Amino acid sequence: MLAVEVLECRPTVGGDICTAYRLTLGDGRRIFAKTRHDAPEGMFRSEAEGLAWLARAGAARVPAPVAVCDGDAALRFLALEWIEPGRPNRAYDTQLGRDLAALHSAGSDRFGFASDGFIGSIPQDNTPGEDWAEFYWTRRLEPLLRETCDTGLLDEAARRGFSRLADRLPELVGPDEAPARLHGDLWSGNAICDSAGSPWLIDPAAYGGHREMDLAMMRLFGGFGSECFAAYHEAHPLADGHEDRVALYQLYPLLVHVLLFGSGYVGRTREALRSYVSA
Repeated sequence: MLAVEVLECRPTVGGDICTAYRLTLGDGRRIFAKTRHDAPEGMFRSEAEGLAWLARAGAARVPAPVAVCDGDAALRFLALEWIEPGRPNRAYDTQLGRDLAALHSAGSDRFGFASDGFIGSIPQDNTPGEDWAEFYWTRRLEPLLRETCDTGLLDEAARRGFSRLADRLPELVGPDEAPARLHGDLWSGNAICDSAGSPWLIDPAAYGGHREMDLAMMRLFGGFGSECFAAYHEAHPLADGHEDRVALYQLYPLLVHVLLFGSGYVGRTREALRSYVSA
């Protein structure tokens, strides 16, 4: 909990699923705080742990956790250092690409993470694994496929298509790479600019995984400049065939969006799946 008097509390932008505030404290600091009335237990704690893990890479800028309360459901919140917003300058996209390449290069000792987490409000199984194709299926695609089918959001044809995809994953996932240190939920709203024009990464669903996961997510909804991808590739060149794997690695965030936002994302999920199997 915060041990300093809060002098001012103002609503601010806080993403799709939380209510956010800018707090001015009695010691002069400003901090960012977010809460959600139905936040699952562990959601804010896992975000704080992910931010700390990303920060230890000494690469991309991420906000430092100030306080986290994850007990009483009515009082769950996460407080972070305040990032004074600014406008991107001409070097912003290039710096973001370089920072992300450095973050990925920092690596992870495994696929997965020390504890389970969340992507949005959806639980994310981070049980460590050694084989990326197996991890991507058993920890990412299959749990969400089961839930989307059980709730009727996806039909049996989609289930059969994903089953065929599972059989092909070892040949589709690309050359072996060491686990990268992933942000895990890198859409454009989770990369922000400070008052100095520098990029920061926020709201991670962090774990060790294939680095093309972050890059595919960045391309799913747009919002990142070509200079960002060029700078990334210059700093940390991608393996041959990476363009052919974009839709493969977009399947996970697409299933997340089907669960969070409904059937409007089913068509795009099927389209991505059909890039590899009949569905």
